Amino acid sequence: MPNFGIPRRVASDFKAESVSVNWRRGLFRVWMLISAGWIMGWTIYLILEGVQGSLSTRGDFIEVPILLFAPPIALWLFGLAAAWAIRGFEVER
Repeated sequence: MPNFGIPRRVASDFKAESVSVNWRRGLFRVWMLISAGWIMGWTIYLILEGVQGSLSTRGDFIEVPILLFAPPIALWLFGLAAAWAIRGFEVER
C-alpha cells in the first residue's frame, strides 16, 4: 500500500540543526507593526473626533502628538532596557 501523507523520518536521519534566530530584527519589526497600528488607530479616531468638532481647545491639539507617539517610544525604550538586562546574563568569554 502506498504511503500517503506526511513522510516519517527515521531517527538516524534526523540531524539536530540549530536554527539561528535574529531576535533583535524580529522584535524590532514586531515593535514597528504594533506602533504603526497604534498610530493609525488613534489617527482615525482623532480625525473622526475632529470632524465632529470635539477638538476645539489648544490643549486638545497638544495632547494629540503625546497620545500618538509617547506609548510607542516608551515601548521601544522598555525593549532597549530589557535587551540590556538580558545581555547581563551572557557568559563572558
